[in-house]
Amino acid sequence: MTDSDITGAPAGALDGIRVVDLTRILAGPFCTLLLADMGADVIKVEPPAGDPVRGQGAMVEGYSWYFAQFNRNKKSVVLDLYTDEGKADLTRLLETADVVVENYRPGVFAKMGFSAERLAEINPRLICASVNGYGSSGPYVDRPAFDFIAQAMSGFMAVNGDPDGPPSRAAPPISDLIAGLYCAFGVVSALQARHTTGRGQQVESSLTGGLISMMAYLSAEYFATGANPTRTGNNHPIVAPYGLFQAADGEIAVAPSNDTFVERFLRVLGLEGLLREPDFADNAKRMANRDALNARINAVTREKPVDHWIDAINKAGCPAGRVMGLDEVFTDPQVLAQEMVIQSEREGRTPIRMTGFPVKLSQTPAALRQPPPELGEHTEQIITFVRNATKSH
Repeated sequence: MTDSDITGAPAGALDGIRVVDLTRILAGPFCTLLLADMGADVIKVEPPAGDPVRGQGAMVEGYSWYFAQFNRNKKSVVLDLYTDEGKADLTRLLETADVVVENYRPGVFAKMGFSAERLAEINPRLICASVNGYGSSGPYVDRPAFDFIAQAMSGFMAVNGDPDGPPSRAAPPISDLIAGLYCAFGVVSALQARHTTGRGQQVESSLTGGLISMMAYLSAEYFATGANPTRTGNNHPIVAPYGLFQAADGEIAVAPSNDTFVERFLRVLGLEGLLREPDFADNAKRMANRDALNARINAVTREKPVDHWIDAINKAGCPAGRVMGLDEVFTDPQVLAQEMVIQSEREGRTPIRMTGFPVKLSQTPAALRQPPPELGEHTEQIITFVRNATKSH
């Protein structure tokens, strides 16, 4: 059972690692996508109806580009895991695998006959990874969870939005993506540990836990002061000036993260004298008088266009950029130079455009090795292989 490499790319960092992917929707498939992009042989086991995402999002020629984005570099096998035959074939797959990833609610996989103890019997070297909503212990383990709920229950939503407005979600499904990223990190950590122990282990990540871990300085401030952070919109919670400012033809994002950058920014505007005024002499005073400070800055930035300010502020060594829509992002020369737009070719289909690989490895790079699969495309090939392998034993 060998991979068919469609690109001639060099072997990936996870070449030779076989992953059985029992996940659907987003968090789990994102985890296995990361492993697949790095060269793992990922076998996506789908129910007869397929991953629900196959029918969601923009469809082109009957194929979901949302599904394609998170399931490239994988093979699709259809198994009905509610039948004895399906469970037997999954067991055979697990005997040949290095990793299994599932995102059922805690306890469901065990009820299907695949408890941690049973998995260890099937394959003692198997790494068993789970992505779920709240973790596998505690009072919420049986609750269903989705990204929106995790954003609400992690503290994340409470700190996003304008000060006088309601809490706000992030538009991307950030808790799903973080949980998937952490799960992939856990898998490669467990693979490394297996070199020493010779055995697999359980790996778990959750939507809420992952997002809580990303609260960064907001949680640090809470632990230090006991006070809930307030919503600050596009202003920074602990630094001023910082945020969006109005140019003559649009907005500019400026991030002066400490006093050095603040001085550089204000010097470009000809406002360095503000730092000698009592109301703006240090960060604490600038935070206390942020509205007045922002008004002084906007009075100057409105005089010239976005491009002028971005060029001048960056040349001064202070980070600045424009607020870009995706139409601008995916035609931006820096984005294209970093190959963050790639294309999957498949005979008889319109090429599928998708985001590229954010992690760059010089010797074993991520690559597009296989197009996103049709439902059950590899069932016969893979199930025949594992059945014959079992007979040969």
